[in-house]
Amino acid sequence: MAKLDDTEIHRIVQNEIDDAVLYQEEEHTGFRDKATNYYYGEAFGNEVENQSQVVSRDVADTVGFIMPSLMKIFASSKDYVSFQPRHPEDEDAAKQASEYVNWIVTDQNPGYKVIQNWMHDALVFRLGVVKFYWRDPEFDGPESYEGLTESQLAMLVNDPKVEVLEQEVSYGDYGDDEAAEDLGDMATTLPPSYSVKVRTKLENGQCVLENVPPEEFLYSRHAKSLEDADFVGHRRMMTVSELITMGYDRDDIERYAGGEESEMSEEVTARFQDLSSGGGDSTIDPSRREVEVVEAYIKIDDGTGVSELRRFFCVGAGREILEDEPFDSLPFATLTPHLIPHRLVGRSITDDTQDLQLIKSTVLRNILDGAYQSVSPRVQAVEGQVNISDLMENRPGGIVRVRAPGMVQPLPVNPVWQATFPLLEYLDNVREMRTGISKQSMGIDPQSLQSTTATAVAATVSAAQAKVEQIARVFAETGFRDLFRGILRLVTHYQDAPQIIRLTNNYVEMDPRAWSNGFDLIVNVGLGTTQQDQKLALLAQIAGKQEQLLQTLGPANPVVGVNQYVGTLRKMVEAAGFKDAGQFFNDVPPEVAQQMAQQEQQPDPMAQAAMAQLEIDKAKAEADIQIKREKMEADIQLAREKLQMEMQLKQAELENEARLQGIKLAADVGEQGTNIRSVV
Repeated sequence: MAKLDDTEIHRIVQNEIDDAVLYQEEEHTGFRDKATNYYYGEAFGNEVENQSQVVSRDVADTVGFIMPSLMKIFASSKDYVSFQPRHPEDEDAAKQASEYVNWIVTDQNPGYKVIQNWMHDALVFRLGVVKFYWRDPEFDGPESYEGLTESQLAMLVNDPKVEVLEQEVSYGDYGDDEAAEDLGDMATTLPPSYSVKVRTKLENGQCVLENVPPEEFLYSRHAKSLEDADFVGHRRMMTVSELITMGYDRDDIERYAGGEESEMSEEVTARFQDLSSGGGDSTIDPSRREVEVVEAYIKIDDGTGVSELRRFFCVGAGREILEDEPFDSLPFATLTPHLIPHRLVGRSITDDTQDLQLIKSTVLRNILDGAYQSVSPRVQAVEGQVNISDLMENRPGGIVRVRAPGMVQPLPVNPVWQATFPLLEYLDNVREMRTGISKQSMGIDPQSLQSTTATAVAATVSAAQAKVEQIARVFAETGFRDLFRGILRLVTHYQDAPQIIRLTNNYVEMDPRAWSNGFDLIVNVGLGTTQQDQKLALLAQIAGKQEQLLQTLGPANPVVGVNQYVGTLRKMVEAAGFKDAGQFFNDVPPEVAQQMAQQEQQPDPMAQAAMAQLEIDKAKAEADIQIKREKMEADIQLAREKLQMEMQLKQAELENEARLQGIKLAADVGEQGTNIRSVV
């Protein structure tokens, strides 16, 4: 297959961009406009003059209820993700990578704001997009130095912030060429002098995160995921000044500036419609004229038979290509709340609640119109029998002149609220089933949870949180995973020097160039149905078990280490609401942990002597116990024999006494017989 020429490549790029723009306009632009109007509570367009025009805020309320829970789940600590080593020798590198990537998001970039806007776009507009890229170092203007000695030159070029642009060497200042020519070979033996042109680095290169508005993100219409998409692009308006600052030719840029207004401007206007209208940016300054720019990432076959990802930087309506370069991966991460199989974009909270907002608004308008008519009812008046001017002047205490009684009668009003309030309750139940958001789950309805056991309350809240936690799990396993993997890839590819950062009150050197092997990524999100106090109680139990194991088995035991125990304590601090756990506990340095393990393996002589004395005391105590046991057994045997002898003596006495009683009884019987015979 022949290699594509520039014309064919331009046609492919232009077709991909135009098709993606058309797909956006057909499929998503109308929805985003509608979602914006619903979120801001704008009128539907079906309002009737002189009747209620109230608008329910179900979309904004539901998003407002979900956002705090999501931010609590993801931003409860600074450790969004952790990397796990694939080989034993990579354990330290994986820990450093985890700390560094989390630091880039939370400290080097406005991570909380970026993540909040990212999830908000996804909840409202179906798709939230974050772009991550490497920003090259910024330099000051070039400076020239002349007549430097070798030591001065070395001092200048050894500064890591200085980059040499040009360098010349000369051997002495001889005033003119003739003087130098007279010296001949002697000139080369004189100390050299140097002239250099340098520029100073103002800021190191870094990984940058920024939110991409939904209308600026393009992708092929049949994309199932970012990795599957044949085309992904970032379309935006940039000023002439911005593009020239980026290094593009001024003539090329100004040729395409000030063309047709982009379709994106309508969505941008809708986003700011709640602000005061009028005015607009002045275009008197030529440098502020805008140019439509598309940063396109396309899988294209350049004659090899295999499609490869390439990056094209295009300007103007004609998609003129200013840059064309191979690229390794897409610099985007996307979120969508409810996944739809085999589609990049799923469903949003707006999809779940927009119909309910329209219905509730209609019901509320009818209720309010009925209330207005009850307070100020319409009347019927007999023509010619009522002073219409008096009747039209509606004021307290006013007089209406009539020619006869009963000439003015109020029209009957049907009370609609008795039938509509159950309907509103039904609509709220439907929203609860769709989104999981209810008064019970938010804890703002004291009546609904009265006379309810603590277990039932916890079950109600946990069941309602399941929907939110499902969204959080989708976010964690899709966009967050892609974002942090992309950040790690950027720093390992582009950071060319170590960077000193502050972690847990210590300054640590991070050098991603040493992280040669890949890592497995785990997203640390606070999922689960347990409440904050329950998490603290569980962490306290874990800490107690760890303390027991450390005391029993020692610091070098195979079950739990000192750093794991410190990690539990830090999690307890973070769960209590403190962001910087380093104010309370520091990690144990590896050398200290190793020293503790060696001390445990080689106890000191004092400890050995103490253990020997304990063994002696133990043996002595056991001997004393044995002697006392034998004495006790002898005493028991003696007492048993004594008791047995006493029992035998007692038995003999009883037998003798019985024998004597028998003899006495026999004697008494014989005496009575003798007396009887005498009487006879």
